[in-house]
Amino acid sequence: MVTRLPGQPGEGRPSACGGCGSGTHNDLWGGTFRGRHRSRPRPQEGRPLPPEPPSAAPAGRRQAPLLLVTAAVVYNDWLLELVLPTGLDPRHSYVSELYAADQRFRLLFAALELAAAALVVAAALPAARRRGAERGERAGWWCQVAFGVFSVADVIVPMRCAPSAEPGCEAVNPWHTATSALVHAALFASMALLVLGTDRSVRRRGGWGGRGGWVPVVVPVAALVTAVCTVGPLFGHPGWHGVAQRAHLVLVGVWFVVVGVGEWGRRPVRVRVG
Repeated sequence: MVTRLPGQPGEGRPSACGGCGSGTHNDLWGGTFRGRHRSRPRPQEGRPLPPEPPSAAPAGRRQAPLLLVTAAVVYNDWLLELVLPTGLDPRHSYVSELYAADQRFRLLFAALELAAAALVVAAALPAARRRGAERGERAGWWCQVAFGVFSVADVIVPMRCAPSAEPGCEAVNPWHTATSALVHAALFASMALLVLGTDRSVRRRGGWGGRGGWVPVVVPVAALVTAVCTVGPLFGHPGWHGVAQRAHLVLVGVWFVVVGVGEWGRRPVRVRVG
């Protein structure tokens, strides 16, 4: 015979929560609620419980690295100069001269620039909207989105001609110079915000900031130096700015790879509900 204590649930007297006898309970994710109890099914003998899925995984966590690494390659489309007869001297010409309005391969290089911008936006937009990220980190990703948008504008308003190869062609095209300035402003703002804004969130969770230590800091600084070295023609002092700009593009590509590798290494975050 089984003796039941007063208040103990039994036959003909179901408890409020199906057998636990308590009015307040913890849910599966650690929160509490009153009323109807949704308990996790008990495992049968020899069968373990299935693992609890995370309530929210970072959006695009696995897609972003591939997109950014691909963008790093496409963004350095100037390497096609090694095999295409562009007629431009890479040492003394801007990369944007490759898709100037009167150039032979303008459609090819313009399409590659647009593809690189689309890849960057596709990688950055989900990260900018990710829940649980630090405010500075999200701002950095939004600046990366702006970088892609301004890059599209840079292609829409190209240089009219190639000043390094055509006498009389102005080096300063007002609209194109303005869009290029916006591209660089968004790029360096993104770099700074991602380095500073992810210090607490990403480094704590094993993201890109904690890998390579000095790399996420040195690459943006080197990219800034090389960008400054390209402004000679804008002030009437052309020459060798093409080398500096191509080095800058390589460093931007390295930056995309660094951020992409960090996104790959980021661990999912469980969000407590309740």
